[in-house]
Amino acid sequence: MIICAGNNEQFSFATPMGVGLIETAMNLTRLCLFDKPEFLLFVGTAGSYGKAKIFDIIESKTAANIELAFLNKDAYTPLENVISTNTTNTKDVIVNSSNYISTNEKLTQKFLQFGVEIENMEFFSVLQIAKEFNIPAGGVFCITNYTNENAHQDFLHNHTKAKELLEQHVKNRIQQLTCKEIY
Repeated sequence: MIICAGNNEQFSFATPMGVGLIETAMNLTRLCLFDKPEFLLFVGTAGSYGKAKIFDIIESKTAANIELAFLNKDAYTPLENVISTNTTNTKDVIVNSSNYISTNEKLTQKFLQFGVEIENMEFFSVLQIAKEFNIPAGGVFCITNYTNENAHQDFLHNHTKAKELLEQHVKNRIQQLTCKEIY
């Protein structure tokens, strides 16, 4: 099953789950309880901490839930804050999730030291629920902005094109997989 956030980030081939960590967790849990999917593919946009470029397409099976205060040692968590459904030895781009969009470029570059390269509000919830229900899962993201003071403006400016690129990428990947299965 292909899912997305919702609101202004919807795709014709994806079921919206809600915006942010909480809505996504609630709605995806409800879906899994009543009609458990065989797999979950989350499709959405993301902000870059500096390594990924605007309109890059990133595929990942690893997410984190690290708040900015952690980077300055102003907070800690007793919770597992990194989760992965990656079962191969290939290195994954780690996608950070928070209910807040980062705008402090200098601070967010510290994420790169931990291998965390991009942020998307929902992905950690998707993988957490997938793990709970033992569902294979992953995500595909298109970069719309850098995590700086212009993050929101750049997101708005690049969002439509990013959605088009995501749609084309997903359709191409489905076609590749379908063709492999035929042969």
